[in-house]
Amino acid sequence: MTSSDTGEPEIPSDDEIARSIELDPIEEVVEPFGLAPEDLERYGDHKAKIGTDAVERLTDRGDRDSKLVLVTGMTPTPMGEGKTVTSVGLGQAFNRTGRDAIVAIREPSLGPVFGVKGGAAGGGYSQVLPMEDINLHFTGDIHALTAAHNLIAAMVDNHIKTGADPEIDVNRVEWPRAIDMNDRALRETVVGLGGAGGVPREDGFRLTAASELMAVLSLAEDLADLRERIGRIIVGYDDAGDPVTAADIEAAGAASALLRDALKPNVVQTTEGTPALVHGGPFANIAHGTNSLIADEAAFGMADWVVTEAGFGSDLGAEKFLDVVCRFGDVEPAAAVLVASVRALKHHGKEMWPVEMEALEAPDVAAVEAGLANLDKHVENLRKFGVPVVVALNRFPQDTDAEVQAVLDHCEDRGIRAAASTVFADGGAGGVDLAEQVVDAADDDPDVQHLYELSDPIDEKIEAIATEIYGADGVEFSASARDDIERMAALGMDETPVVVSKTFHSLSDDPSEKGVPEDWTLDVREIYPSAGAGFLVALTGDVLTLPGLPERPSAADMDVDGDGNVSGLF
Repeated sequence: MTSSDTGEPEIPSDDEIARSIELDPIEEVVEPFGLAPEDLERYGDHKAKIGTDAVERLTDRGDRDSKLVLVTGMTPTPMGEGKTVTSVGLGQAFNRTGRDAIVAIREPSLGPVFGVKGGAAGGGYSQVLPMEDINLHFTGDIHALTAAHNLIAAMVDNHIKTGADPEIDVNRVEWPRAIDMNDRALRETVVGLGGAGGVPREDGFRLTAASELMAVLSLAEDLADLRERIGRIIVGYDDAGDPVTAADIEAAGAASALLRDALKPNVVQTTEGTPALVHGGPFANIAHGTNSLIADEAAFGMADWVVTEAGFGSDLGAEKFLDVVCRFGDVEPAAAVLVASVRALKHHGKEMWPVEMEALEAPDVAAVEAGLANLDKHVENLRKFGVPVVVALNRFPQDTDAEVQAVLDHCEDRGIRAAASTVFADGGAGGVDLAEQVVDAADDDPDVQHLYELSDPIDEKIEAIATEIYGADGVEFSASARDDIERMAALGMDETPVVVSKTFHSLSDDPSEKGVPEDWTLDVREIYPSAGAGFLVALTGDVLTLPGLPERPSAADMDVDGDGNVSGLF
């Protein structure tokens, strides 16, 4: 993006850019990448799912030596620093430089779309299209997940009401309802009114993206694996404390049937015609936070370069990708792109909380330099896994040349590959320098290392993440968390990866702590199994699984005209 002191005109809005681009038929977009029209299940002219037979063919990639690029970020402001924009722009830049590339990213959730961030399909001249469809209902995947999740919930309550075997302790139900909307009023509910209304009990909702089903779909190898994983999901416990699964209440088959089509990867195109697989969307705190493994595997069979994205910063999405997804998918990134922004650096330099956007937009080189410690910590995190790192400084209109140069000089002084990225304003052309830096980094032939061994004790795995990645002095486990550790071992889940659920606002578990917090201890209050997904979740702090809307939600600025054109969806 151009500097504020150049006097150049503002860039059109995302929806204006999207409507100005003439999209190619989707079969023409993917034909050079090995897909024929009969391989696609079309949803109109510009969206399609890749059929099961084609996915299987692509997954058997033979001698193809595709390179995976993982896009992550520094600790962001609540508005995000442009990971998706960078991912899309980088994919376009690869293709501009004669390298076949595909982008593989997550599907947006309606909750955040209508909440703080607005749309989540990239932006400017680096977005996936048709942007309106992708941000709203797309191909119905998230609706199918919501239906499947709530089918299991309904079968749980029916199982309780009828007293079926195995009996579920009404106070030990572990499967809430789900909704794809930010609605804080549904976080805690009471269901059942007795009699025909069912057994009264406390319940609640979580965002569909936070459902274990979303993680299951995103990690499943195929339909058979999906069904097996759904059957393993623990929906509650009996009076003796033994788990009751979705298979035990005979819900796995029907839930899998609802997800039969949702399991197929979606393919669309970017503003420059680069194919993009947009599939899956798990949270990066209570799940692994990346798009589906099926989409990644299909992409490996289509292109030499695959650009994917992990949620939030290196402490959350990237750590989970490297410790969890890489193990399940037997994949390794050839390089990692760490997205930074001048405003995020200022935020960590001034230690402002809550975020004061006007202050972040005012020129302040000193504040930028003061925030560089946070960037350095994220670089250090990624290097601990043996992954070469390239910093992508996502440039905003208000960024001055002096602020940008301060970041680039800092990286050069520390031997960190870096490039300013203007892919929002300039599309792939604004990411060519970044692409060349990534290609150079990938030549380092990385040897990816995991942070812990699966055989390590549960508490040691969590301590490794807390001390090595977050910078904590240690971990304090509550008494109930210690009991949970013993219970997980009894369930046979002590040799699984661990997903730590932590705020994304800080490297620590305190969202108000900016920069690189020191002299602190991570507090773990609960550990529970995501048995279907295949990992444990350690809860820290107060992480919401159903966000609420802000004082002025993004939805308030959205509209549609008489011709069906949506505005304000960015």
